[in-house]
Order: sequence, then structure tokens, then C-alpha cells
Amino acid sequence: MGWTANDIPDQTGRIAMVTGANGGLGLEISRALAAKGCHVVMAARNQTKAQKAFEDIRAGQPGASIEIRELDLGSLASVETLATGVLTGFDRLDLLINNAGVMGIPRAETSDGFEMQFGVNHLGHYALTARLLPLLTATSGSRVVAVTSTARHFGKPVDPDNPHLNGIYTEWGAYGQSKLANLHFALGLEQRLRQANAPTESLVAHPGLSNTDLQSHSVRETNGGASQRFFEWLAQHTGMSPVRGALPQLRAATDPKAHGGELYAPRFGNNGPAVRRPLVGRSHNQDAIDTLFAVSEAETGLAIDVASAMAEPQS
Repeated sequence: MGWTANDIPDQTGRIAMVTGANGGLGLEISRALAAKGCHVVMAARNQTKAQKAFEDIRAGQPGASIEIRELDLGSLASVETLATGVLTGFDRLDLLINNAGVMGIPRAETSDGFEMQFGVNHLGHYALTARLLPLLTATSGSRVVAVTSTARHFGKPVDPDNPHLNGIYTEWGAYGQSKLANLHFALGLEQRLRQANAPTESLVAHPGLSNTDLQSHSVRETNGGASQRFFEWLAQHTGMSPVRGALPQLRAATDPKAHGGELYAPRFGNNGPAVRRPLVGRSHNQDAIDTLFAVSEAETGLAIDVASAMAEPQS
């Protein structure tokens, strides 16, 4: 049977933020946490879909403690607005689950001029984490969960001279870069948290091949791209349900036996029960991790300074 949502400990009194909570894995993560008593901040760009997701959870859990907040990860201004509201409105943040993402789309740019996949999948979450760090580090036992993919295996580390792949962009190359960046961000953040003796841990999860709208969105964005249609077909016929695909993130976020720097993923690569998986090889490329943090700070204007975050007074 393996680990299931029934194994999530009681979350009463805890607060979680889930990005991309308006559907797919984000919706199921939010639903499972709310069922265990957690107050869930459902952060999403599409407010119409977010309202439907909110109503979906409430239909099965009338007493669920959930709320919707607008977040466009392709806009640093939107990230700042959300973070400011959370910092002033809450006195704790136990879980930040950086779930949202785009996959295999044609080249586009965020409102800040970032390549879209790197900008949304990594830089938006980097900025959100940096801004929420004072609240996270003020909360004992808090966790940040990043989401990677098997696409990280064919992604290249960020080139500081061309992080947005100008002139060399490919749909899957950019996606692979962003997913490797998600992994390196999680590990680099964990290093910085431990150096500062912070009460927060950083983990990473891989949901496997899950049958969500992510693949269909890729098909729509590419006007029926062949490789995108292949992955859509694969997800529809062999992928896990969103409920099962959400388990690696939920386990990384809530399992008392999980620890910072660990990866939770399906046992059989893209399918199977959520288990801890080894991180080997270039996962621990320190030069790539340090370069990613330097590039991210330069692009967003935000540093991940854990000691300073811990020193900030809480409102």
C-alpha cells in the first residue's frame, strides 16, 4: 500500500501555502492538507479556476479552512504583493509548497523579461521563498518543498551568461533547465538553512507522471505539438491520478521522518508509491548550485539571506 494521505499527521493550527492550487496536484495537495486541519492558502493566477477549486474542496469538506490569494509567478510585483499580505496577515507559515509550473511551451517572456519556464518554475518561486523567509524561519518545524521532474536529467545547469537561453531555446531544453534549477534550489536552500541553524527545512519532490492538465496545457500552447501530444497521451493512459501524484509532495511536507535535503518521488521512477529516493551525481554539483543562487539574486534583486531573515522582527 505504501504511504498515503491517511498518514499525514494532524495539521491543526498549522498554515500552508500551495502555489498552483487551482487544479491538478495543487488542488489535491490543498484538499489533503485541509482534511487534516491545516489552514491552506491557495495561491493561483487564474482566479476563476481558483474559485472552482475552492468550492470543490468545500463541497466535500464544508468546514475546510482555506482561502484564495492571487499569485502570478511570472510577475515579481505579484509575488511581492502576495508575500506582503501574508507577512502582515499571519504570524506563522509552516509549509510553503512551490508546486506551480509550466512545461514544454514555446518561447515566451514573463512581465519582467525572463524566459517563461525558468521565470515561472524557478525565479518566481525563488522570489516568493526569499520574501516569505522571515515568516518561515520564525515557525518551528516549517518546510519548503520544491518540485522537480525526471526532465532534470536532460536539463543543463544555468549558464550565468545566458540564463534565458537567448538564441538556443528549445521547449524541452528550457523545461529541463528549470526542473534542474528547482532541485538545485532546494538543496542550496537547505545548505543555507543549516548554516544558519534555522528551524526550517528544504526538501524536494517529484510527482512522477500524473494525469493533470499540465500536459494538455502544453499541447494547447504549442498548437498540438507532437512531443507534447505524446506526453499527454502517456499521462492519460499510464499516468497516476492527481491524488496519487500529489503524495510525494505531501510526504516531503508532512512526514515526521522526512528531513531537509531529501527527495521524495514514486518508487519506480514515474509511477508507484511515494518513497525517499537517492540524489546522486550532478544533483550535488556545488558550482551549479552556487551559480544558480548568484543568477537568481541578480535577476530578482532578492538574496536568500537566512541569518538576516531570522533577525527580522515579526509583526
